[in-house]
Amino acid sequence: MPSVSPSPSPSPSPSLSAFPSSSHPYDWQITRDLGVFLDRAGAFLASEPALHTVQLTVTDALRTRGMRVYGEEAPYFAWLTDPEGAVRATALRTPPYPLNLTAAAPEAADALAGRLAETGEALPGVMGPSRAAAEFAAAWERRTGVVARLAMRQRLYRLGALTVPEPAPPGKARHAGEGDHELLVRWYGEFCADRGAPRHDPDAWVAARLAYGGLMVWELPDGTPVAMAGGMAEVAGQVRVAPVYTPAALRGRGYAGAVTAEVSRAALAKGADQVLLFTDLANPTSNGLYQRIGYRPVQDFATREFTAPATRTATTPVAATMPLTATAAP
Repeated sequence: MPSVSPSPSPSPSPSLSAFPSSSHPYDWQITRDLGVFLDRAGAFLASEPALHTVQLTVTDALRTRGMRVYGEEAPYFAWLTDPEGAVRATALRTPPYPLNLTAAAPEAADALAGRLAETGEALPGVMGPSRAAAEFAAAWERRTGVVARLAMRQRLYRLGALTVPEPAPPGKARHAGEGDHELLVRWYGEFCADRGAPRHDPDAWVAARLAYGGLMVWELPDGTPVAMAGGMAEVAGQVRVAPVYTPAALRGRGYAGAVTAEVSRAALAKGADQVLLFTDLANPTSNGLYQRIGYRPVQDFATREFTAPATRTATTPVAATMPLTATAAP
């Protein structure tokens, strides 16, 4: 990954204005400087583009669209080195979203929890490979007294041989354009409402996607758009499909599968080495659909939410969860 010049950062929160150095055997380094993080850990992230897809796309968005793209509070980044200086794990957080963690040994997850707890950082949750997320959540519970609960289970898929759904629904896919801007802004808002996800700036989100051809719509023979799907910008050879959205009244007619297949085909045509997507494991319909298109499981991920014991309820929603699934729009 190329070296990146440091980007201007938003003002940090008081509790995380500085990260003390660590002498722990599991030596996590923490910074708010995106350029430093990518210089040190970029090669590690690019070494497994599928498994590291979230951190690759998040850091690319910060680099290309600005450090405030996910919120006003400054993001931070962390990497773990072994005694030889090789990077073995990374983490990042773009408030208000949870911490995102790559695979890490239990001792490493515990060490990171310790570093962050010492600063007084208040985390809404953690996201990452299922085991790593569980290990970090357990360590955070021990160190802070919060209660962790499993909020979402997801599966990362990688496209094998693309199989276009048959019979195809009436209509065709096309790249979205400026004439679709208002509709896409509305669909993005509906999508976020469906997912309980925060909306950044819908106009800016749509403009950024249209700028690189990152959205397609399925339209009926009369030209009426009925569904959308997007592909994130290519980073390290991987493209992740997200979001996929069909208005509620139009679901169950094959539009989502058809437009997802076309977005996947477009990513391959542009030279992507890997085309990926996340699904919510609580939705067997979408998991079955994407497997029929040709997607194959890679790894399971999880989001664990942190709440104070006195406020925990069975229906507490995950706080500002970074959407990952193919019906999501980071």
